[in-house]
Amino acid sequence: MIPRIQKRGQRTIGLLYYLYGPGKHEEHIDPHLVASWDHNAPDPGRDPSATLKPLQQLLDQPVENIDQADRPKKHVWHLSVRNSAEDRILTDEEWGEVARRMVAATGIDYPEQGAGCRWVAVRHADDHIHIVATLVREDGYKPDLDHDAARAQAQARALEAELGLRRLNKGDGTAAQRPTSAERHKAERQGRERTAREELRETVRRAVAGASSETEFFDRLAAAGLIIRKRVAPSGDLLGYKVALPDDRNKDGEPVFYPGARLAPDLSLPRIRERWSADTRDQDATPADVPAPAAPSDPAAARRRTASAAWNAVLVIEHGDDAIAAAYIAAAGEVLDALAKTSAARTRRELRDAAFAFERASRSHVRAERGHDRALRQAARDLVYSGPALGRGEDGATTAMAIDMLFFLITAAAHWHAKKNHAQQAAAARQAAEHLRAAYQAAAAQPLGALYQRGRRLGRALRQRQTTVLRTALPELAEQILAEPGWYALAATLADAEAAGHDPAALLADAAGRRELDTAESVSDVLVWRLRRAADLPADATGMVPDAHAAQRSAQRAGQHIPGQARPGRGRS
Repeated sequence: MIPRIQKRGQRTIGLLYYLYGPGKHEEHIDPHLVASWDHNAPDPGRDPSATLKPLQQLLDQPVENIDQADRPKKHVWHLSVRNSAEDRILTDEEWGEVARRMVAATGIDYPEQGAGCRWVAVRHADDHIHIVATLVREDGYKPDLDHDAARAQAQARALEAELGLRRLNKGDGTAAQRPTSAERHKAERQGRERTAREELRETVRRAVAGASSETEFFDRLAAAGLIIRKRVAPSGDLLGYKVALPDDRNKDGEPVFYPGARLAPDLSLPRIRERWSADTRDQDATPADVPAPAAPSDPAAARRRTASAAWNAVLVIEHGDDAIAAAYIAAAGEVLDALAKTSAARTRRELRDAAFAFERASRSHVRAERGHDRALRQAARDLVYSGPALGRGEDGATTAMAIDMLFFLITAAAHWHAKKNHAQQAAAARQAAEHLRAAYQAAAAQPLGALYQRGRRLGRALRQRQTTVLRTALPELAEQILAEPGWYALAATLADAEAAGHDPAALLADAAGRRELDTAESVSDVLVWRLRRAADLPADATGMVPDAHAAQRSAQRAGQHIPGQARPGRGRS
């Protein structure tokens, strides 16, 4: 149940005309009262003899009864209460009780004192009602509406439990402003999937991802086709900015601008500058003899670095200081934005939806201590500047690797928020993780399929050796992994690691022990990417065809024996 207090107005009759009218898209059906301050209030929707004017006059009467100088400048109060799409349809009696509870909770009505404001609740759709009140009480005093929005939200949570409706999570005031009903209707008329506010928020977030200066940020906004207006002080200092979509115009044909702070709290210019200044401080603190990491030259290299940065970030979120963990979570949002911006067609939609959902999880009342998250922000920058991915070969395989690591990073963020009782943020992170899971399945199908086929083609002796390695390194997980289809891909990866000179058992134990695996649908898939990343193996292994002889030579160099093979210098027994 979503209660939303609209902007206050001056004309009661104008709002009544809208509520009882057909709506902008003929969406208002059977408008009628479900409750009011007076059981005898006229209902123009059900009583053929009633009209809107007498109802308006009755509502406004307490306002007209006081001196002109004492009347509120905007005396019309408007609250909409909407259920979720999956909720059952409430009866008129239930909606009437919802209305009475809401006006009592917000301070509009005082049933026990009999000195409330006049109000009506109009229903013109199955899933919501509108409550209209005039802000002068029957005794001539003005109502106490301090924190009316918070009180309405609290009452909504209680009503959800009592009426068996979907339980929504309590917010903490850090969410971005929701689109208004007018913005939603406008988006529908224009055939937009999202409102202009949401499109702008997504575009600005992508422009911020990995940016390191104001010039770069505004260049990206311009390249994305946005109209930009900067607010400059008399001194010439830049104070803020606002943006508009070229085709989003008001009734006068002028662009509809949104300041950054109205798109999201962390998109105001001062908050964006915190990221850049923290990066500068971090660079200044780096010893002179430590070279800066070179930017990758292709999408595959960028995705490898992203996977490594995400892998390291999980430990910080799980065990680090809260302020630093919050910075890593915020930077994870930048990585998702950058990955969505540069992804191939097969993963683009799910990655975009993951970034869109995680936006809510990137902020909380724990203030992020920026600067420590430089590796993740650099990963976002690398993704942007390495260019769009094609989704094939090493490029596609490293995309799957990066998404796999990001899934665990976002899951860690969900756990962190849940421990802090950040209900909305935890839910948003879990939703983002589901989109990442779908994107991973699309990205991983081809490279894992190739590894699977290579694993099936491994000689019996070599595959038996990898089984022994698995049982030695992970005795508690071995039988589960051997039963998974992905075991053959893992066997091929263990063979690749051994052929490259690594100790596969040690590598496997380290990959499984450093991070949890409980949230993995396929443990073998997860271990494939962790091993290939840790051993610096090509993510796309179609060109690698290690055979038993290569693995045997590697084992001989290490002084090891492959089961089923003769020991050096000795025949079979």
